[in-house]
Amino acid sequence: MTTRHTLFLTRIFCWNWKCALMSATARSLVYLAAMARTGPRGSVAVVAVEIVYVTLTAGVYAGMQQRALAIRPHLLGNLIVVLGVPGLAQWLDWTTHRVAGAPATGRATLAVSLFATLSGLFHLHVMRNGVFLTGQGRSLCDDFRRVPRLLLGFVLKPVAFLTAFASRPTSTVESEAAL
Repeated sequence: MTTRHTLFLTRIFCWNWKCALMSATARSLVYLAAMARTGPRGSVAVVAVEIVYVTLTAGVYAGMQQRALAIRPHLLGNLIVVLGVPGLAQWLDWTTHRVAGAPATGRATLAVSLFATLSGLFHLHVMRNGVFLTGQGRSLCDDFRRVPRLLLGFVLKPVAFLTAFASRPTSTVESEAAL
């Protein structure tokens, strides 16, 4: 295999088609729901831009997130996955809507920004568990079979964190109060 072919394959495998498919579908539905009051004409234009744009770019962003998993320290990689890539995506998304003449309302932009942050957290959770990664030998069907358990774990993670925080030893606080 020539160097040119290797470079081409590296670029292709940076595009995560699994996440591109899911992101375009989910984000379009979020925009559609947030823009429901603007009427069908405005909503259709925004959703059309979203489907085309996100399908093309979400795979690249997910590929960037997948590569960020290897960054050490893990905290830096996690911040890139949860805030860096979604922040870049949102800024480019907003710019694309403006250029296309289909600007989203403030409400829609806020809704999608919140969704992007939550999505980034979910991507981190599932990718750290080996799901929705490309080039790993798992099929999309295999990934979907693991989703219910991972979704439950994702939803329960804040509960586990708060429970652990609430049940931590209070001896330090009590000993400081005694002084």
